[in-house]
Amino acid sequence: MNDDERLKRDEAAVLRDFWRKLVRFAAQIPFAEDLLTAYYCAFDRHTPTHVRVALIGALLYFISPFDVLPDVLPIVGFTDDAAVVAGAIKLVWDQIKPEHRDAARDALVRMSKAPEA
Repeated sequence: MNDDERLKRDEAAVLRDFWRKLVRFAAQIPFAEDLLTAYYCAFDRHTPTHVRVALIGALLYFISPFDVLPDVLPIVGFTDDAAVVAGAIKLVWDQIKPEHRDAARDALVRMSKAPEA
C-alpha cells in the first residue's frame, strides 16, 4: 500500500469513527476543542499533506480502542490521547488557522445544545 492509499484509508477511518467517539465521551474530554481543531485542520483542503498526516495520525490514536490507557478508565483514560493530540498540534502549530479554532468552538456549542440520545 502506498502513502496516498494509506492516507485515504486513515482519513476514511477518522471520518467514520471520530464524531461517534467524541459525542460519546464529550463530557469526559477536557481537550475536546483541541481535538476538533485538529480535525478541522486535518480535513481542510488547504492544509499541507505532511500536516494532515500528523493530525490524522493523532485522531486515529484518539478513535482507536487499542491505546496505552483504555479510555473507559475514569480520569486517566484520555491522558494518553490528550498527550498525542497536544504533541501533534505543537508540531503543526503554524498551520492551524483561526478558522479551524472557530469551527471547533462552533461544533462544541452545537454539541452542547443537541438533545441527548
